Amino acid sequence: MFYLSNMLGRPVYDSTGEKLGTVSDLAISTGEVFPRITSLAFKGPGRTPFMISWRKYVEDFTEDEVRLNTESYNIRFSYLQPTEVLLARDLLDQQIVDTQGLKIVRVNDLKLSPSGSQLRLLGAEVGVRGILRGLHPLLEKAVVSGAKLLNRKIEEKIIAWNYMDLLDRDLSKVKLSVTHKRLDELHPADVADILEQLDPKQRAEVFNHLDDARSAEVIAELEDEFQAETLDDMEDSEVSGLLGQMDPDDAADIIRDLPYEKAETLLRLMGVEDAAEIRRLLGYRENTAGGMMTTRFVALSEDDTVGEAIETLRHLDEDFPTVHYVYVLEEDSEKLVGVMSMRTLVLAHNDTRLGDVMYTDIISVPPDEDEEEVASDISKYDLVALPVVDEGGHMLGLVTVDDALDVIEESTETEKTTNLWMKVALAIAGGVMLLALYTAVIMRLMEVG
Repeated sequence: MFYLSNMLGRPVYDSTGEKLGTVSDLAISTGEVFPRITSLAFKGPGRTPFMISWRKYVEDFTEDEVRLNTESYNIRFSYLQPTEVLLARDLLDQQIVDTQGLKIVRVNDLKLSPSGSQLRLLGAEVGVRGILRGLHPLLEKAVVSGAKLLNRKIEEKIIAWNYMDLLDRDLSKVKLSVTHKRLDELHPADVADILEQLDPKQRAEVFNHLDDARSAEVIAELEDEFQAETLDDMEDSEVSGLLGQMDPDDAADIIRDLPYEKAETLLRLMGVEDAAEIRRLLGYRENTAGGMMTTRFVALSEDDTVGEAIETLRHLDEDFPTVHYVYVLEEDSEKLVGVMSMRTLVLAHNDTRLGDVMYTDIISVPPDEDEEEVASDISKYDLVALPVVDEGGHMLGLVTVDDALDVIEESTETEKTTNLWMKVALAIAGGVMLLALYTAVIMRLMEVG
């Protein structure tokens, strides 16, 4: 987690490691519900102020430093835009009106959240911890630790930015308002990143202002612990409705982690078709192709034409997952016999039979294939979706590249953790051996003496 007070005064380096100056401020554009940092302000030699585009020039950042992606002579400086606000100059140490608590509070710090290469403003710290952190981060840690020894807890007091509406340019007062319209403009993964950074109460407040379809998309993007926490605060009927709007594989993943009684209650509350589809996926072992596949795909027969395929795609439900391929099934047996890319459909004549232009050299996997092997196949053959078929060649579903990337990421994290513990174990073993050797030498010297 990042705080503005910790970033101010930190060095700014270009791509060669040359120090250009120190961070003096960060700018945001006020048009977003959780706005991205748009500009970096820093002071160069002789305290000369400079401002550059964050998106264009910032390569990496920590609370200790900011590194740019180019050399100093390539930088083109910019100016504060009418829609931009400087955090330190315009918000830090300013007063805001807390319309929920019916009191005026002071912005003691600003909480920031990294999201990929971006940095977003989460909200204003109005409690004592912001004051202590502004004096020195170590002072905050010391006071918080001391309070713990006395069985006291000093909480952060964050007012989320989405409750703050800028009234005027001098920002002498910032009135809070409950407006969440711009949440719909963010990608569900970005909304999930933001919600995970908020405390449970704030998370619930923001979540309650999402419509059902948006809620389902965001819940699917949350980490497991936050999914469970969010669903626990909701009524069973509401949870069941949200799961019914999700892709079946995402819903199955959530239900699989629930206690049996809770899972059965939710499935009984669902529509019959949704519940049946999810139960079918739950029948496959976790961490296999069957356990990670989705059953929503577009399939036609060999005798259907390209024009009919295009019409089928046009009439898909708005919430249907992204279609990368059209799968061709044998009309009598429904075995998978071919696949067509969107490019093939666009280039082929409308009257052409799918059987005449389909690609028949199909790469597929059985439902019991290990998920890491599935991810490896998708990566090896550069696929965006991989069909899952049974022993008879009938198509059961498909695994998409986003699910494969999740497996690869999880595997990488596991490997990193394993390597870390191996290093710790080796360090401990080395320490024990050195201690034993030292003890043996001391004992030998004592015997000689």
